[in-house]
Amino acid sequence: MTRLHLRHALVGGIAIAIAACTSPPPDPAPVDPPAPLATPSPTVAPVSASDRAAASRLRQVGLEYRSAGEFEAAIAALQESVALDPETLSGSVILGWTLHLVGRTGEAERALQAALDRDADHIPALNALGIAYLVDGQLDRAIATHERAASLDPENEIAVYNLSLAYQRAGDTETAIQNALRATELEPENPHPWVALAIAHWSAENLDDARAAYSRAIQLDGRYWDRVFLDHLAQAGFSAAQIELSDRVRYASLQ
Repeated sequence: MTRLHLRHALVGGIAIAIAACTSPPPDPAPVDPPAPLATPSPTVAPVSASDRAAASRLRQVGLEYRSAGEFEAAIAALQESVALDPETLSGSVILGWTLHLVGRTGEAERALQAALDRDADHIPALNALGIAYLVDGQLDRAIATHERAASLDPENEIAVYNLSLAYQRAGDTETAIQNALRATELEPENPHPWVALAIAHWSAENLDDARAAYSRAIQLDGRYWDRVFLDHLAQAGFSAAQIELSDRVRYASLQ
């Protein structure tokens, strides 16, 4: 949008001296300046039905490319989709998450923030942005973003699970435990929250509780006996240090 720059001229009174008058002319009557012209507010054209349909098709194409591992083609399609239809916030979330998956963190954050600029309470965007912050090590931002998402929906298991990881990394083990416990209540069959709970307890020196939580993860998925399998926790938001801590709990659980 191009802004119009308006210039306003203030018109002053003009004193006219009358010939043959011996006394000074009276002061000119004050003249009020004209009221400033209102600048029209920029308007955004609504997304047409054809653009919305084309954007939907491009989102599907982008997801298909992403499933096939063709991330650059996926990103290009998703960027075009968002350009055609920025009002459908799921498009920005999908784009942001895809950028996050390939490590283009700054771009991912900008795409997700664009969705939140349109709707600050959009929980999928808050969840995705919080994860991007967490993986990037921006713990304060990760915590603030996930806390907002959790406040909007107390059943938001993504937010409370990631809050557990963020608080554990920040050294607030009690809050980490609280969030991990809540995550296990919301997703009792998912081993990730149980491992998060195990490392939170271990950090708080609740060693028996840590072993019990990790044993539950093993009951849900026997592969947690294997140290090599723990590397996949990086995809679940665990940092390298948290994966190593998980291995310590795993080893203690074998004794």
